[in-house]
Amino acid sequence: MTTPVLYDYWRSSASYRVRIALNLAGIAYQPVVIDLLAGDHGSPEHLERNPLGKVPALDIDGVMLTQSLAIVEYLIETRGLALLPDEPAERARVRALADVIAMDIHPICNLSVVAHVMELTQGGDAVRVAWMQRFISQGLEAFEKLLGHPQTGTFCHGDTPGLADICLIPQLYNAERWGADISGLRRIQAIRSACQALPAFANAHPDKCNNSA
Repeated sequence: MTTPVLYDYWRSSASYRVRIALNLAGIAYQPVVIDLLAGDHGSPEHLERNPLGKVPALDIDGVMLTQSLAIVEYLIETRGLALLPDEPAERARVRALADVIAMDIHPICNLSVVAHVMELTQGGDAVRVAWMQRFISQGLEAFEKLLGHPQTGTFCHGDTPGLADICLIPQLYNAERWGADISGLRRIQAIRSACQALPAFANAHPDKCNNSA
């Protein structure tokens, strides 16, 4: 079987999600760096993989997959990766938690969006940082409240890592990168500690995947 190829960027939180999922599934893959700062995502080769010019893209099983959550659900369906509960209401809860990160926080904190905001406002780095801190903090504070639920356990849902944890951990990396104060989010901090103890999460961390260092 051909080794899957993951086209990603080390700091991309969407790529980080997929790295965690591949590790949890025990899937060896070949990473190919798409350097966002160098503009690699706009190359004809990468636009052929994903016309949006985003990362990640995963070449697996003879198909090219894009969109991190779609990739993770493909691994759930084809590799038996147990990241969603069996019961429909519980699955909906986990997907909702994942969507807080992937659909609400991430899009408005995407670097291309923030760059456009800076262009429109003629703002400098202070504008960028303030934007990131505001929206990351607001989103994670809401996420913390959603964790005040009887089905929250060692992880976001129960005592095994799932789709929500895969989305949460990369967002915490971004929070710290931009100086958002998340020290008081007790439930989130406990879940992060539990995830960091797992090799699948630890080995997907950007510091271990930075081929430019």
